[in-house]
Amino acid sequence: MLDTRPLLLVTDFPCIQRNTLKTVQVNLGYKCNLSCTHCHVNAGPARTELMTKEIIDLVLDFIHRHPVETLDLTGGAPELNRYFKYLVKEARKTGIEVIDRCNLTILQEPGFENMVEFLAEQGVTVTASLPCYIEQNVAKQRGKNVYWESIAALKRLNSVGYGIDKDKLLNLVFNPDGLNLPPAQLALEEDYKRELRDNHGIVFNHLFTITNMPISRFGGMLLAKGLYQKYMTKLRSSYREENLKTVMCRNLLSIDYQGYVYDCDFNQMLNMPMRANGKTKTHLIELLDQNLDGNPIVIGEHCFGCTAGQGSSCSGALDD
Repeated sequence: MLDTRPLLLVTDFPCIQRNTLKTVQVNLGYKCNLSCTHCHVNAGPARTELMTKEIIDLVLDFIHRHPVETLDLTGGAPELNRYFKYLVKEARKTGIEVIDRCNLTILQEPGFENMVEFLAEQGVTVTASLPCYIEQNVAKQRGKNVYWESIAALKRLNSVGYGIDKDKLLNLVFNPDGLNLPPAQLALEEDYKRELRDNHGIVFNHLFTITNMPISRFGGMLLAKGLYQKYMTKLRSSYREENLKTVMCRNLLSIDYQGYVYDCDFNQMLNMPMRANGKTKTHLIELLDQNLDGNPIVIGEHCFGCTAGQGSSCSGALDD
């Protein structure tokens, strides 16, 4: 696969610093049951990298020492990590919000028959990828039959109160196709809610629109088709300075499956570690008692993806 990393390292993106830490995002491994075209992690069934219990216990130690609001679990498919339930249970004991970034189809896989009930019992927020409410568009990005497997999973989540009960939040994630930036988030959310309700009887709380980053699988596609410069021109020309105030890296810490720390998940995929204490690569064990407020954020050309148009973060648009 062609790699955009060398093209992203030199940038004139504005220098920014970290604010108060609110969210710890943990990548539990790159193994996934899907291989989506927009995946910035390059996850798939053949990946074997998974976080060990030793590192998971280190994550738990960190959130016990720091008053964070949210533990955000991602992958791959985070549920494929054998210690997923252990981490969720222990984290929920602290009272913080736990987010499961779920691809929905994993809930239909053998061995995961009780995962929906587990998530509901623990009060986990489910943030689920559904790149479109139209079957053909989902099949194009994620593969044949994924749409109907996702619909079945959403119905199961609704059946236990997700999207209905106030303590069982169900959010969906939209990724655009091709070179497009996401449309207005609130307007698209209304379309999603209408189409899923009218056609399938499905309800959910919020829709998050996320800009595709020019890295990993999507970045490789851009290079292979000669579209990289065109896409970067679109991101740069759509830059909005006001989005700098609320980019997710100011309040988020990203941890890879080995326990190394990054300013965001995209930096993790580009192997651009957080720089702290004069080091160019930092492990979580070195930060257990450290306040990161004011620490410089490692930036690259891909950062224009988070500030383009309405802005983009793991919680959707920044200004919608």
